[in-house]
Amino acid sequence: MANILIVDDDESMCYALSRMIGRVGHNPVCANSLAEGLEQARSGDIDVVFLDVRMPDGNGLEALPKIQSVVSCPEVIIITGYGDPDGAEIAIKSGAWDYIEKGSSTREMSLPLLRALEYRQQKKNARTGAKSIIALKRDEIIGTSPKLMDCLDLLAQAATSDTSVLITGETGTGKELFARAIHTNSARAKGPFIIVDCAALPETLVESVLFGHEKGAFTGAEKATDGLIRQAGGGTLFLDEVGELPPVIQKSFLRVLQEHRFRPVGSKKELESDFRVVAATNRNMDKMAQEGHFREDLLFRLKSFVIELPPLRERSEDIKKLARHHIDRFCEKYGLRAKGCSPEFIETLKAYHWPGNIRELVNTLDRALAAAHFEPTLFPKHLPIDIRVQKARAAVNHSLPYEVGQGRNAPPELPSLQEFREAASLQAEKNYLSELLGLCEGDIKEACRISGLSQSRLYALLQKHKIPR
Repeated sequence: MANILIVDDDESMCYALSRMIGRVGHNPVCANSLAEGLEQARSGDIDVVFLDVRMPDGNGLEALPKIQSVVSCPEVIIITGYGDPDGAEIAIKSGAWDYIEKGSSTREMSLPLLRALEYRQQKKNARTGAKSIIALKRDEIIGTSPKLMDCLDLLAQAATSDTSVLITGETGTGKELFARAIHTNSARAKGPFIIVDCAALPETLVESVLFGHEKGAFTGAEKATDGLIRQAGGGTLFLDEVGELPPVIQKSFLRVLQEHRFRPVGSKKELESDFRVVAATNRNMDKMAQEGHFREDLLFRLKSFVIELPPLRERSEDIKKLARHHIDRFCEKYGLRAKGCSPEFIETLKAYHWPGNIRELVNTLDRALAAAHFEPTLFPKHLPIDIRVQKARAAVNHSLPYEVGQGRNAPPELPSLQEFREAASLQAEKNYLSELLGLCEGDIKEACRISGLSQSRLYALLQKHKIPR
């Protein structure tokens, strides 16, 4: 028997759904506000949530990530009396199982429930079976947060096939680690893993680099050379930053993907190469295709299977494990004794928004160890000053909503810790970007260098916080 949570302020809808859930043999639980629904989801083993959009204390779509992040990781079915195509798109992109209008019959509402429970059971069986993600060779993919575990589920699925995979995510989220893990866990594991840095391919030599060339094919071609595509035969070709693939080569590469045949520069013969493609990007490829900057037909080939990696700020529960792993690794590398971490050190790491994601965290821990040197415990004092400043500013900007000395007779109305952290993180991110642009005097390239962000990501964040460039 599964536990089904209904979050809706309409008593008649709660009654109708409760009867339907009871008839199919499961246990209904009702909540008439988002706050009550979140409390029920966090306190119980909930399998599926029916979530209304318009609630007295907020929007159900905005609460969706919070409900999905509880320990039981329930599937969420959005129900609404006001169907909206944009709302449906937001819901599905945010991970909802389905989006249903309330005018639907109970039969139409029961089918998504049964399918969601069936999917949940299959996922549970897969995790406990012989092909469990625990058995994956994960290398340095550290963490057990729900969002990371979902990505590892997809990784395990991708490893069992030969289809093309597109890994998306912000800079520093571990896209290359996932690409290597797909290769390592696949039938091609004994073959080569060839990396193509698409952003560094010179347009004048891109065909030679990818397809190889014959002796004398061009000035300086003193001997025949195999290209990266032939070198990847029997293994995996990893196209890093595929959005930067020069337009001049996109059409030729599409044919290579379709037929696995290519012609080296200066050669009259075509060659074959049995390779599998895994690509990665931090750019919005669909938007690039719509604007004509990337071939749509090539994108369709590349995104047969998509894995979207979450930013570190959306899996903050993994930060402690990540920190412990890399601190131990650095201690061994530098010949230092194992170091402990004060609770305040970990809390400061969790409170920071990490625009550079895991890559920035690793660099920060390296600097913290250098600052601590032979001291046995890491404290916030060992962290870079900008991280400590962000935490301090966030604490001031989000001070408690009552004055000191107000007394016990006027208890404050506090948000939940998760809501407080999210608000603090957003404000800290906005403050950081404002100070970053001020420091760089509007020089975007310098801002990208300091922050570790790509130019497109920086522009997106500035637009998000309505900060003028």
